[in-house]
Amino acid sequence: MPFKSGQRWISDTESELGLGTVVAVDNRMVTLLFSAAGENRLYARADAPVTRVIFNPGDTVTSHEGWQLLIESVEEEDGLLTYIGTRLDSGQADTVLREVMLDSKLTFSKPQDRLFAGQIDRMDRFVLRYRARKFHSEQFRQAWNGLRGIRANLIPHQLHIASEVGQRYAPRVLLADEVGLGKTIEAGMIIHQQLLTGRADRVLIVVPESLLHQWLVEMLRRFNLLFSLFDEERYAEAMQDSENPFETEQLVLCSLDFVRRNHERLEKLADAEWDLMVVDEAHHLAWSEEAPSREYQVIEQLARSIPGILLLTATPEQLGLQSHFARLRLLDPDRFHDYAEFVAEQQRYRPVADAVTLLLNGKDLTDEAKNLLGEMLSEQDIEPLLAVTNGDDTRARSARRELTAMLMDRHGTSRVLFRNTRQGVKGFPRRLLHQIKLPLPAQYQTAIKVAGIMGGKQAPDERARNMLYPEHIYQQFEGQSATWWNFDPRVEWLLEFLLQNRQEKVLVICAHADTALQLEQVLREREGIRAAVFHEGLSLLERDRAAAYFASEDDGAQILLCSEIGSEGRNFQFAHQMVMFDLPFNPDLLEQRIGRLDRIGQTHDIEIFVPYLEQTAQAILIRWYHEGLDAFEHTCPTGRVQYDQAYATLIGYLGEPAQQEGLNEFILECRKQHDRLKLQLEQGRDRLLEQHSNGGEQAQALAQAIAAQDSDPQLVNFALNLFDIVGINQEDRSDSLIVLTPSDHMLVPEFPGLPEEGCTITFNREQALAREETQFISWEHPIIRNGLDLVLSGDSGTSAVSLLKNKALPAGTLLVELIYVVEASAPRKLQLNRFLPATPIRLLLDQNGNDLASQVEFEHFNRQLNAIKRHTAGKLVSAVHQEIHKLLQKGEALAAEQARTLIHSARQQADESLSAELNRLEALKAVNPAIREDELETLAYNREHALTQLNQANWRLDAIRLIVVTDQ
Repeated sequence: MPFKSGQRWISDTESELGLGTVVAVDNRMVTLLFSAAGENRLYARADAPVTRVIFNPGDTVTSHEGWQLLIESVEEEDGLLTYIGTRLDSGQADTVLREVMLDSKLTFSKPQDRLFAGQIDRMDRFVLRYRARKFHSEQFRQAWNGLRGIRANLIPHQLHIASEVGQRYAPRVLLADEVGLGKTIEAGMIIHQQLLTGRADRVLIVVPESLLHQWLVEMLRRFNLLFSLFDEERYAEAMQDSENPFETEQLVLCSLDFVRRNHERLEKLADAEWDLMVVDEAHHLAWSEEAPSREYQVIEQLARSIPGILLLTATPEQLGLQSHFARLRLLDPDRFHDYAEFVAEQQRYRPVADAVTLLLNGKDLTDEAKNLLGEMLSEQDIEPLLAVTNGDDTRARSARRELTAMLMDRHGTSRVLFRNTRQGVKGFPRRLLHQIKLPLPAQYQTAIKVAGIMGGKQAPDERARNMLYPEHIYQQFEGQSATWWNFDPRVEWLLEFLLQNRQEKVLVICAHADTALQLEQVLREREGIRAAVFHEGLSLLERDRAAAYFASEDDGAQILLCSEIGSEGRNFQFAHQMVMFDLPFNPDLLEQRIGRLDRIGQTHDIEIFVPYLEQTAQAILIRWYHEGLDAFEHTCPTGRVQYDQAYATLIGYLGEPAQQEGLNEFILECRKQHDRLKLQLEQGRDRLLEQHSNGGEQAQALAQAIAAQDSDPQLVNFALNLFDIVGINQEDRSDSLIVLTPSDHMLVPEFPGLPEEGCTITFNREQALAREETQFISWEHPIIRNGLDLVLSGDSGTSAVSLLKNKALPAGTLLVELIYVVEASAPRKLQLNRFLPATPIRLLLDQNGNDLASQVEFEHFNRQLNAIKRHTAGKLVSAVHQEIHKLLQKGEALAAEQARTLIHSARQQADESLSAELNRLEALKAVNPAIREDELETLAYNREHALTQLNQANWRLDAIRLIVVTDQ
């Protein structure tokens, strides 16, 4: 190895020392001074682990004085190099820089520089880098990007809504699916997609206080989104770090009461520049033109400053059209500014829904329907379609779908309202009512009689409510310590029922917390039955613990005893048996109770047990609910209307349960009215809105496409390869479960997304859903996304040397594998990744510069290669330095040609896609005022800037591998 004083070398084993200078040479040893580190190294001349640093024309180097030189030629004299070129700071040509004057802090970031400087990576890291580039590019191009990483079942209507809404700029919509259809999941998927694709960076969720921890857990468990829960304590803590505490976190979750109680806090929240706000249980936001509630005003103030809004409610119109209008008004006050005009507009769209019903059922359109279509759509659009809508062949079905899609675009609220019903979605289990009639104890008879005498001054509704709960009446007269549970036959029945169903999870709901607490004590003391209690007196954390205790399969509670608060927002569909120890006062609460079990994803029939005492208000109420409203075994969309109409009569019967004259006729009349109203609702169902909301065949296809990606073998192989190279310990627990734990020899001190204590993962969606502690790994999981970033953001794998054993080729034959990356730099919100994600171009050049990549597939070729020791690899590179440099120049020209083709194609695709969407919305705005002006302006802006950025896209060498043929 010819060493000369003044030459520059770099250590193969200690590259962090920087550029070394030969300062002494004798027969056996060589001494290098590493000025940047202030250290000397003494090496044996025959086997020094160092690599000669030689730059080539076209490279830019830095002098020890800090100025840079663009090299145009290199001269060598007596083993020392002199670089000649243009000085970049002054533009002076023919500037001379001797190698001894090179900056000692010089680092090598370009792949070819690292290769020539002997900074050669292991072969498996080069392979991992290329795979990461390839998969990263492919995943961004998928239409379902942002949807498949959810830890939930792939339910078509949920995926459709998330896809439709999540791809919009600043979506402002009302998610109004019926109870149990998964609005929280839809909202989470929209949030996840907006964050992952760059449409949103800062998200605020506002929910009732009772649902705070449920949302916190759901966002983390299902979507890997860690929200910061802001309460009084967290707010005070953040005040010490920032003038606006809400700017200290990107994802914030808080309660409506927390926001409402403090005006200054509300102002700071509104000033925090959110991209998206989610409001759950939006039907609690009471509004009238004269006196909007404080809660409504709070959300209205926030909605004025936040671009994207998701409102969640299960009762869009059941609480009245005015209440429905009030929520739409929050989304678009310019569009929904006049209630009377809104009512009239809703009436105009009713015939449209009727026409769609005919289309969806494959029936002939009436002349009136055809005229209506002609008014809404141009004749040239609909005439060819109308000619073939009849029949059940593929052509007729396609024509009906196209007509329906056109009408959806023009529907009054189709862009701001999504509503799925159980009838439209199907697939729900049956609900079976079991009425358990029990005798009224003498103690209750006496208490009720006394209450009737003494309660003459009570208001009728107060009296009626009291009569529903005889145990409370008894305690009012006998004292709070009176042990009503010793004689109440409902308690004995419950004990026997639970003992007979020891293996079943049972949800027991009572109207009042003290009833639940007293029942838990009885069950525990008399039969040792494990029960969790859930009521409003518990903190949010305690409620979560109770719910988790009930959910645990192995050593959890057999039953969950909860007060009325447990009937809203919580999901317990892993159970299918419910006991209503008493009944709620109105049908909405009854539906909320049943909805805790009767949810999409429930796999069993729902068994509803109602033990009631004869001759009490409960006996009357169960008849009215079941015989009058059919509210137990079916959802009751007429419940609120009938409750309001029958209120005075109903509370009369409940307040005087012994007086039953006319009760049978009253219940029969309620049933007749229920049937009439239900028929009207069915006939007046907005089929167009439902069709738009559930997505039809397209939604089914989307779910199937995502399901086909689950357990992707490429993902599994890449992930396991990544864990191996990073140094993460892997322990197989079963065929589909792997335990990951950090090791002491990881590439990075902490791997993002991997907890210190480790975690259990699976690539199987069903396995992840069956086991709460298991994380579902997809291309969108933080462990994989962080792994991709870790691999691609550094230099690891950018240079490598391999040996190819092939007797068909002459020993010493050289091949150079070049990985270029074509990319466009732009703000994430432009989402250029849809059209041009960072895309790898692979070249495999032989010694003559011919590209063999199309003939030699990467994975197959890689399996034929062998690793080589780093020091030996450095010697090989030094020996063929000039040949590699020439091939790099040829590769640059070949890569440029392919890169320009990719960029042109991406620009064309972006132009067509963005222009089509912009033109569509501009045309629709003329017939559907729900198209917002700011949405059009943003789309036009994005189109213009996306095309500009794509015009400026470029390419660069990302990795290089030298392959040397050997016959050994």
